[in-house]
Amino acid sequence: MPSRGKFIVLEGGEGSGKSTQAALLTAVLDAVLTREPGGTAVGAQLREVLLGRGTTGLSDRTEALLMAADRAQHVAEVVEPALAAGRHVVCDRYLGSSVAYQGHGRGLDPDEVRGLSLWATAGLLPDLVVLLTVPAEVSARRTGGARDRIEDAGTAFHQRVADGFAVQAAADPDRWVVVDGTGTKDQVAEEVLAAVRDRLGLDV
Repeated sequence: MPSRGKFIVLEGGEGSGKSTQAALLTAVLDAVLTREPGGTAVGAQLREVLLGRGTTGLSDRTEALLMAADRAQHVAEVVEPALAAGRHVVCDRYLGSSVAYQGHGRGLDPDEVRGLSLWATAGLLPDLVVLLTVPAEVSARRTGGARDRIEDAGTAFHQRVADGFAVQAAADPDRWVVVDGTGTKDQVAEEVLAAVRDRLGLDV
């Protein structure tokens, strides 16, 4: 029976570079690359509801529940089977994003949002969370402005999200590592890889 794979999550605000770094790390580790929301066929439909600019009137609690539903399907269909088969999994966003966006950003209780995701995933936590941080002006320059419903939530919302990520990283330093995302793509990739080597002991 293969040894269980490692579950590595890239977190961060808009334009932090997490999607790029997740892809680069996946290539080095020969891992399974996936994302939330939208990492399954069901999730793709939920992503359209959650992020589509045509979605109106979605309550904050409904948004949190839909994110948790996406996560439940994603873990059951993609993440857990890959880990059990001995594959490393690199995921672009996980429950830390729900705590930051729906908890701190939308003003819901962060502990309740976290508990909802833990129930949805049968308690699955990442082995490592890499939080990429960039200043607001860098984020705006990289994204070129809002492209989806959540990106369009405003500057104050995204500052609360950034604060929410910082709170989580500070509360769980053994699982979270913070990486400055303002360097070049290769510079940031080296720091991410160094964190993976240091924290997980992987020979890469």
